[in-house]
Amino acid sequence: MIGIYFSGTGNTKHCVNLLLNELESGAKSFSIEDEAAVNAISESEEIVFGYPVYFSNIPKIVREFFAKHGNAFSGKKVIIVCTMGLFSGDGAGCAARILKKHGAKIIGGLHLKMPDCIGDNRLLKKSEKENANIISAAEEKIRLAAKGAKSGKYPKNGLSFLHRLVGFFGQRLYFYNKPLKYCKTVKIDSKKCVSCGICVGLCPMKNIFTEDNKVVFKDRCTACYRCFSHCPKQAITVMGKKLYTQYYFKEN
Repeated sequence: MIGIYFSGTGNTKHCVNLLLNELESGAKSFSIEDEAAVNAISESEEIVFGYPVYFSNIPKIVREFFAKHGNAFSGKKVIIVCTMGLFSGDGAGCAARILKKHGAKIIGGLHLKMPDCIGDNRLLKKSEKENANIISAAEEKIRLAAKGAKSGKYPKNGLSFLHRLVGFFGQRLYFYNKPLKYCKTVKIDSKKCVSCGICVGLCPMKNIFTEDNKVVFKDRCTACYRCFSHCPKQAITVMGKKLYTQYYFKEN
C-alpha cells in the first residue's frame, strides 16, 4: 500500500500519512509533484489517493495528473481521501468517476474537514484553537475509518448518487468553472515583496519566477495557497483582495 497526494498547505499530506500509518505501518507516500509517484502507483496494488476539494470539485493540478497518468491506476484498489474547509458532497466521487474509467476499483472514500487555507476571505478565518479542534476531530475520524477498513468496512463518503446531487447543487453548479481553469486573480504587493524567492521554490505549477529582481506570476496558478501561506512579508493574495490569516499544517 502507498499514499499519493496533492497538498497545497499540508492538510491532505498529513491526513493521507496518518491513514497510511494506521492501515500499514511503514507505508510510503508520494506527492504527485514527485517524479517517483507514477512508478510507485504502477508497482502497488492498493493506493490511498488524497487531495483538497475546491468548490466540490477536483483541483486542476490533480485533474491534469489523472489525464496524464490515469492508466497507471488500472487494476488498482483505491481509497480516496478528500480534505475540505466546509463540505463537498461528492468530493471523493469526482475522482472516483475518473479513476473508474481508467480501470481502478474504488474501495473507499473519506471526507475530512480540515482548517481552511483560504486566508484572504474573512468569512473563512478561524482561531488557532478552532483549527486545533478541527484537526483533532479529523484525526479521530481517520483512526475510526482505518479500524473499519481493517475489518473490511471501508468508509464510503462522497461515493453515492445522493452525495453527487449534494455536491452538484451545493457548490459545483454555481462554481463549476473555477477548479477547471487556472486562477487569474493572484496579486503581489510590490511594496511588501522583497524578492526572497520562497514562493518560487514552493509553487507546484512552476508558475512563479523572478525577473529583474522582481517576483512574477505566470498564468498557471492552481490556487493551492502554498505561496500565500508561506510568504514572510504577507505580500500575496490569491482569490481575495486582503490577507486576513496565513495557514499551513505544522507537524508536532
